[in-house]
Amino acid sequence: MTSGPKIRFKRLRPDIDADLPLPIYMTTHAAGMDICAAIQDSRTIAPGEIVLISSGFALAIPQGFEIQIRPRSGLAIKHGITIVNAPGTIDADYRGEVKIGLINQSSKAYTVQRGDRIAQMVVQRIYQAEIVAVKNLDPTKRNQGGFGHTGV
Repeated sequence: MTSGPKIRFKRLRPDIDADLPLPIYMTTHAAGMDICAAIQDSRTIAPGEIVLISSGFALAIPQGFEIQIRPRSGLAIKHGITIVNAPGTIDADYRGEVKIGLINQSSKAYTVQRGDRIAQMVVQRIYQAEIVAVKNLDPTKRNQGGFGHTGV
């Protein structure tokens, strides 16, 4: 596997959060790095509630890349806990704390504990498009066929 871009991480509370790992790939071929909850006390999320959970770090992403924050499938399937704006995007020029917006889509409360793996981050190359205003677009077989145009 080829090496990717270097992402620089800064612990924002090193004296408090030294026990928590920085984001880490849990397997050799994992696409995403798991992010742990850097909270001091447990946080219960009521059904339908949205909360913002600290990661305890900021980062520097090289120009030409973004980081996407995505749900962890186990939390989503087993507990209905997902990312409210999935996937969330962190731009290369952002230097603030990474916070994870979780939503409880289940009918039961869920409690996040310190150190729980609550999300994953995936590094992606990005391209900024050149915007060209035109009077007409090239026709296609689909053309303006929208949602469900090919059947269910």
